[in-house]
Amino acid sequence: MMLFRLSIKNISKSIRDYTIYFLTLILGVSIFYVFNALESQTAMKGISQSGYEMVKLMVNMLGVVSVLVAFILGFLIVYANNFLIKRRKNEFGVYMMLGMGKGGISRILLGETVLIGILSLTVGLVLGIFVSQFMSILVVKLFEADMTGYTFLISTKAVEKTILYFGIMYVIVLIFNAFAVTKYKLIDLFQAGHKGEKETMKDSRFAVFVFLIAVGLLGYAYYQVGFRAESINLNRAGIMIAMGCVGTFLTFWSLSGFLLKLMQHFKKIYHKNLNAFVLRQLSTNMNTAVFSMTVICLLLFATICAFCSGMSMNSSINNALKEMTPVDFCMEKTMDLPDDGSYSEAMLVNSHKSVAEMMEDIGFPMSYMKPGYVEVSTYTNASFNFAATLGDYREQAKEQFPILDFTSAETLIGNSAYNKMAALYGNKTYELEQDQYVIICDFDNMAKIRNLSLAGGTTITVGDYTLKPAFDKCMEGYLAMAPFLANTGFFVVPDKVIENEAGKFLSVEKNLLAGDYAAETEEGKKETENFLLGLPKNCLDDYKGADGMSKIAIMESSTGLAVIITFVVLYLGIIFLISGAAILALKALLETADSKGRYGILQKIGTDEKLINKALFSQLGLFFILPLLLAIIHSIFGMRFVSFMLAVFDQSDMLSSIGITALLLAAVYGCYFLATYSSSRRIINEK
Repeated sequence: MMLFRLSIKNISKSIRDYTIYFLTLILGVSIFYVFNALESQTAMKGISQSGYEMVKLMVNMLGVVSVLVAFILGFLIVYANNFLIKRRKNEFGVYMMLGMGKGGISRILLGETVLIGILSLTVGLVLGIFVSQFMSILVVKLFEADMTGYTFLISTKAVEKTILYFGIMYVIVLIFNAFAVTKYKLIDLFQAGHKGEKETMKDSRFAVFVFLIAVGLLGYAYYQVGFRAESINLNRAGIMIAMGCVGTFLTFWSLSGFLLKLMQHFKKIYHKNLNAFVLRQLSTNMNTAVFSMTVICLLLFATICAFCSGMSMNSSINNALKEMTPVDFCMEKTMDLPDDGSYSEAMLVNSHKSVAEMMEDIGFPMSYMKPGYVEVSTYTNASFNFAATLGDYREQAKEQFPILDFTSAETLIGNSAYNKMAALYGNKTYELEQDQYVIICDFDNMAKIRNLSLAGGTTITVGDYTLKPAFDKCMEGYLAMAPFLANTGFFVVPDKVIENEAGKFLSVEKNLLAGDYAAETEEGKKETENFLLGLPKNCLDDYKGADGMSKIAIMESSTGLAVIITFVVLYLGIIFLISGAAILALKALLETADSKGRYGILQKIGTDEKLINKALFSQLGLFFILPLLLAIIHSIFGMRFVSFMLAVFDQSDMLSSIGITALLLAAVYGCYFLATYSSSRRIINEK
């Protein structure tokens, strides 16, 4: 009972002394609950069936992500607990001097860990329960659902999952504490306040050499991911990531070896106020925190990239919806299959039918479509492939973009047919001369390749016709509706080319139909959509390549995708940010505790308290800024690679995403820095 009272007393002191530890645990618990309680909220009942399916998919993805989050938070808890134990070694030494055995110390730590767990879980769950109500309302608003059925609800499943995951983490902490206590020696406990972590002095010249190697590794990785992203496959991406990690570690390892020597050459700065003391402290702290700063830098890098790319994708998806869904319905199917034994007799017969005929066959009367719908056909030839259309620029393109398939056949459409579809969609139409062609492409990365040949005036040969480009770059547009800009390019050619070469050089590739439903109201359109969705699932089995898109389906799926991206990015980004800031803060507090005697010497020789506080502020500021600065540099090139990989999404709103990320980063990182500074001041002023 006495040991339990002692544990309670220690916890009451720890709440004030170790605010960062408790704050991080409480935030971790609340965030974990919030993102695992979404599906259980009653507000979700107002979401449409398709929207609810997207929510279920999001919840499943968040469940997988939660496993990763649990590992991150588990590491954070063990690391923070290690910090608490190191700070209290003198206290444990006193206990042993008074006759308490290691078993007694273990029981004290057991009681404290259980109390910390109960306290952080309770406060975190209460906070999470209230925050989750607002989070579920946000999801419902994003899906434009009915809120009339909303009631306050606690997710029992999420509570149980949170308790289970954090219970496992605390069991690991208990095992760690018991193992740590068995290694205690009385002499080491009393000397703990007079020695920090083991320092390894580095030769400054060798450190400079290592720094140059680090710069070389990072520079090469930056160049590859930032300026040659098109040549990077999965294996090379892994190599670049490994080089980035090694380069980051070597950067911090070498900086701790030569930063002090470098600054000593700037004597006016070095000898001003307490700068010499600050730089020596910083060098010492970095020397023992190389791995920690590496991990923190990479976590911050992941946070910045996740927030920027995720929010940019979310914004671009929402912005593209109206542009990419000008009509209610679009359907396409493959035409004129070869009789080579690869297809059934039904498929061969049906391959000559248009989309309108197919829709009638499967039980969808075309009277359900408003008059004025457009039906067009596209054409192709195996020899008229990607490489052939690049002309003299094909070798340059193959060298720059080795992972592309240059043998893929190109798609052609007649000028009049394209103009009909473009007019229906509200896109720009073109009037070509008899010897001209235009490439329609809205997929940026592919447009860049095609523009190489267009700028050079490359001519193409279609059967007996030789055509020149009408423009020196690709024009924007599309034939089939899609959730994002995914048209990799097709050729619009004069009508006479199609009329004279069809059946001779060109074969029909696809037939497309697009238009609006006959119903005028939203309810009527949804009824038509439900009728279409209610057709037998196997009704298209005998139609090769039949695929349809509707405005309603695209809007719902795209909104769902945007919501999923937003929440997964928020979940991971916040956890990464909190973890990185907390690890750095705890490490800084540990270093401050180890350096308490040095600050005490400054106080004893009469150094002004404002100068000491300013020195502490500068030292901690540099300690926090260095990993953030390198993470920002990583992110500049990392985001270039992300932008290339996500080229189907418009990245024009990236600037606002960067601004929001910067504000969030400054808020969370700044709060942890100020909390660390406040706690560090308390530590150096302890008597």
